[in-house]
Amino acid sequence: MRTTYRMRAGRFLGVPAAGLILLGVAAIAWAVGLPDAVVGVFLVLGGLVALAGLWILLRPPALLKLGKDQIEVRGVKTDWTDVTEVGRVETTHGEAVVLRTKHKDGSILIPVRWLPPGRDEQLATDLRERLNAAHGYTIWDGTAGEDADRAE
Repeated sequence: MRTTYRMRAGRFLGVPAAGLILLGVAAIAWAVGLPDAVVGVFLVLGGLVALAGLWILLRPPALLKLGKDQIEVRGVKTDWTDVTEVGRVETTHGEAVVLRTKHKDGSILIPVRWLPPGRDEQLATDLRERLNAAHGYTIWDGTAGEDADRAE
């Protein structure tokens, strides 16, 4: 099963706002009496930017994708077996989830404030379950194993 976590849509409010500003510039250019070509350029550009901004608000970019065998964070894929630890750290941009790996470059940061509100707890649960599954860990239920189940 693949789970996708998208960025918080509010991070992209500036894109449709820029489109509306360009549409306002087109209206001012028309009111001042600038040539129709100038007004048309601002009108088309503003409309395209505003529509693109609405599209981004409706479907924000993917921040991370959790697969059965891999995790993909902002386009960088890492096998679950290469992830050694998941935790939280404080950065200059606030709290982040950190994935420590076996690779030389080591850590992958996922800023918590980039996630929609309330999704960080779900992300923590998903990461813990997938990391445990990748390394063969199970949650101990407090019972002893069967007699035939010998430790190796």
